[in-house]
Amino acid sequence: MFDWKRVSRDLATQGYATLPLLDGAACRKLAALYDDDTRFRSRVVMERHNFGRGEYKYLSYPLPDPVGTLRAALYPPLAAIVNEWGERHFPPTLEAFLAECHAAGQTRPTPLLLRYGPDDFNRLHQDLYGPWVFPLQLTVLLSSPDDDFTGGEFVLVEQRPRAQSRPAVVPLLQGEAVIFPVHHRPVRGTRGTYRVTMRHGVSRVLSGRRQTLGIIFHDAA
Repeated sequence: MFDWKRVSRDLATQGYATLPLLDGAACRKLAALYDDDTRFRSRVVMERHNFGRGEYKYLSYPLPDPVGTLRAALYPPLAAIVNEWGERHFPPTLEAFLAECHAAGQTRPTPLLLRYGPDDFNRLHQDLYGPWVFPLQLTVLLSSPDDDFTGGEFVLVEQRPRAQSRPAVVPLLQGEAVIFPVHHRPVRGTRGTYRVTMRHGVSRVLSGRRQTLGIIFHDAA
């Protein structure tokens, strides 16, 4: 369905990859789910925690379609990519990986819906919820740029050893996903492979409402 060799290559060369995942109808249906509190386990108002401005809600199990389906389907090819990094071996299925998370006490689902309004933003951060971490995650833009909102760009910042940080702004279309490292990725240099630290965030929304779906593969403690 997707060119996973291209995804692997883009992750290696630029630190992220994009995929078209959802059509407009699916995006609107997921965005509308935000107002149904019965589907979520918790709500976070970012300003209260100095995370930025805006809010997000963590979905409850069982995850709604297509979130659960996407999470299970995208995990195996992404696990094959990170297994090539050689840092540790991840099991071939999401079910097996989540069994390891749950055995370690990380049992709370982490997929989430995020909502931003005018002047909202998300500070640079990493989505770590315990010692068990799957190295890749993704964000799907549910709103339509220019039609639903302006501003609000997805931003990645890469910190290499003994170098200044390198930012990347990733333009997304409605239904498009950006795949990116949770906290670090390997980079091949002239003296071998080394780690670079990654953080992500969202720049200030200028107008309208920006909504996204975040799919994180490890559960939370």
